[in-house]
Amino acid sequence: MRAALYVRVSTEDQAREGFSLDAQMKKLELYCKARGWTVADMFIDDGYSGRDIKRPEYSRMMLSMDEWDVLLVMKMDRIHRNSVNFAEMMNHLKKNGKEFNSFQEKFDTTTAMGRFVMDIMQRIAQLESEQIGERVKMGMEHKARSCSGALGSGHPFGYVYNNGTLEVVPDEASTVRMIYELRSQGSSTEGIAKALNEASIPAKKGGMWNRQSVHRILRNPLYTGKMRWDGVTRDSTHIPIIEGPLSDDIQGGQYV
Repeated sequence: MRAALYVRVSTEDQAREGFSLDAQMKKLELYCKARGWTVADMFIDDGYSGRDIKRPEYSRMMLSMDEWDVLLVMKMDRIHRNSVNFAEMMNHLKKNGKEFNSFQEKFDTTTAMGRFVMDIMQRIAQLESEQIGERVKMGMEHKARSCSGALGSGHPFGYVYNNGTLEVVPDEASTVRMIYELRSQGSSTEGIAKALNEASIPAKKGGMWNRQSVHRILRNPLYTGKMRWDGVTRDSTHIPIIEGPLSDDIQGGQYV
């Protein structure tokens, strides 16, 4: 079999455990020799965390899968420290007909027992991923139904979050009202974006306007004093920027 040898060490690992890249690689080479495997290539990520999947040598290795048959590492945490990321990698290897071997844990998918252990680990990782997703969704749904807290990580145009509460930004609020007024007069979203850019009115973070950014503002119930998450729309306690008939016409779909 052609083996891809992967070693990784972070600065933290070096300080805490004294891992040596050379020592890891030599042990893996000897293991290949004992198994009668050919070393197809060596991949070394020096100074990268196992929680980071965007490692240069790891990426290069996964892109060169046609050149090797089995991925060999010293320890499973050398390849991934996150069980979900590890399970995703194993699925990718399986789909491409590749094997995995961890020298220290004796985890070897070229054997029936190794494949069984891999299946159990993947099921555990899948359960962990689903439980995390359920907890996040439940928290967001609670915020939407109670209209408490901040939905999303950014500050929506026209507002700023202050201690979890939406506060109106006057200059941006004027732009929001202009967008609604222009739309009620029959302007297209593309036309509104063009007008805003020509007037040198910046979008959030100083960017340019486009039809998508205008459309998001016109369809977001946030500006009418409501919050929406996962199909749930409720009245909120924050101050609306758009009120009255203009709110009903545009949010109700007459102009959008």
